Amino acid sequence: MLEAIGDIWEYAGSAVIAFTVSGSVTRDGRAVLGRGVARQAAARSPGLAEKLGRMIAAGGNHVHDLADGLVSFPVEETAWSLPDPAIISRSAAELRTRADEAGWPAVVVPRPGCGGGGLSWKQVRPLLEPWFDERFTVIAAAPV
Repeated sequence: MLEAIGDIWEYAGSAVIAFTVSGSVTRDGRAVLGRGVARQAAARSPGLAEKLGRMIAAGGNHVHDLADGLVSFPVEETAWSLPDPAIISRSAAELRTRADEAGWPAVVVPRPGCGGGGLSWKQVRPLLEPWFDERFTVIAAAPV
């Protein structure tokens, strides 16, 4: 697992970008993509919230390949709950499996649960290490 500091979107087109999500879906079927990289992904990809909402409704709160170099990475059960280390670990395992099956040479993930979620990188790093090899870069936003 590699670590970097910068803008995750600089990797668009050269790596699969994972963005952290919850399992929440609105009444009209849209995934809740309210903050952080998820909000940025929704702004960059019209229809993303609807597409992910359908996938969550059909397959549950799991890693979903949304095409166009985007993949969801669940960190919490609902948009109103705190990040769950068990969900983060499960998502890391699922993302590794998808990367292996699809042959992705590079995947970039924000520090899951560490931004708005309030977890420390010291808590989260050990959850990812068993699953992420050198194809995976975990990125922290550059200080403003």
